[in-house]
Amino acid sequence: MSLIRAIIKAAVLFVLIHLAWGIFDLTPRLGAITFYNGLIPGRERLPYGEDPAAYNLSLADMGAMFASHRLAQPKAPDEYRVVLIGDSSTWGILLRPEQTYAGQLDALKLIAADGRRMRFYNLGYPTLSLLKDLMILDQALAYQPDQVIWLTTLQSFDRSRQFDSPITRQNPTQAGRWLSFEAEVRDPTLIGQRRAIADWLRLQLYGVMWGITGVDQVYPVTYTPAQTDFEVDLRWNAFASPQPLGETELWFEALRLGVTRAGPVPIAFVNMPILISTGVNRDLRYNAYYPRWAYDHYRALYAQIADEEGWQYLDLWDLIAPTHFTDTAVHLSPEGAAILSDRLLDLLSMNPIQTLHKDTEMIQSG
Repeated sequence: MSLIRAIIKAAVLFVLIHLAWGIFDLTPRLGAITFYNGLIPGRERLPYGEDPAAYNLSLADMGAMFASHRLAQPKAPDEYRVVLIGDSSTWGILLRPEQTYAGQLDALKLIAADGRRMRFYNLGYPTLSLLKDLMILDQALAYQPDQVIWLTTLQSFDRSRQFDSPITRQNPTQAGRWLSFEAEVRDPTLIGQRRAIADWLRLQLYGVMWGITGVDQVYPVTYTPAQTDFEVDLRWNAFASPQPLGETELWFEALRLGVTRAGPVPIAFVNMPILISTGVNRDLRYNAYYPRWAYDHYRALYAQIADEEGWQYLDLWDLIAPTHFTDTAVHLSPEGAAILSDRLLDLLSMNPIQTLHKDTEMIQSG
């Protein structure tokens, strides 16, 4: 009888926890609990990936993602905090944390004009969507940034593809602040949130090996280089042939929303470098992502809007030679990332800086 009573008590307790978890929606609160920045070091970039060998994973809980990042450490009184937002190029596919744009800028140990130490944080996240970037910006503002550098490319502007990024669909409340869509009904109960809870636990456990090794992605010995020869093809996403691209097709409003949301925190916009092919049909396409007609329309519109809005804007589309791209037309080698990082210093001109330490040879070599 005692065994039966124990089973009944356990079942009742589980039902109560299950109901309480749903009523009080405890999953977001769980995400704020973390071993990072305490028992284990904070991550250099947001969690992303599905290979256990990288001690990393993709998860839907943005609170847990940010809690694991070193940005979540208390801001020092003498810190000038700069966050970099963007896609997989900013996150650093095939780059080690110190080779990313944020990593290289942080290594310079710059001092702001008011004497504060400049620290740079990598908030890039793979997938191409300005909506995803807006959601990350919104979350980042809680950590008191002093400046935002938002790195973009045309593919992220396609209005019809903002929900292609899984993280936008998995966070309907946050995404719905910026774009309306029909979201799936979320089950907040313990059973309904079992995947999110398991992901949270895996993130904490992976953190132990991250802290020991610093490994957060797999670095293959070889990879397939970005495509440089093309068929006769003028297609860009749903657009089969050349046509004017305006704000109906390209969601520039996302950048305006970001500026409004950031308020007094200045945002500098960067049009990222792309691979400019020298191969077959290079007169039709810059690369596998972009036919020339679409990209040229985008650049002209970006420059016009940035000028009208008075944004700080840097167009670096042709900065990097083709030899410094890796597996896609937007991913850079360590050498390419070093060249870009050096140009990003131009965006800090609004807040003149002096250099405590700048190893030029290290920057150029990546």
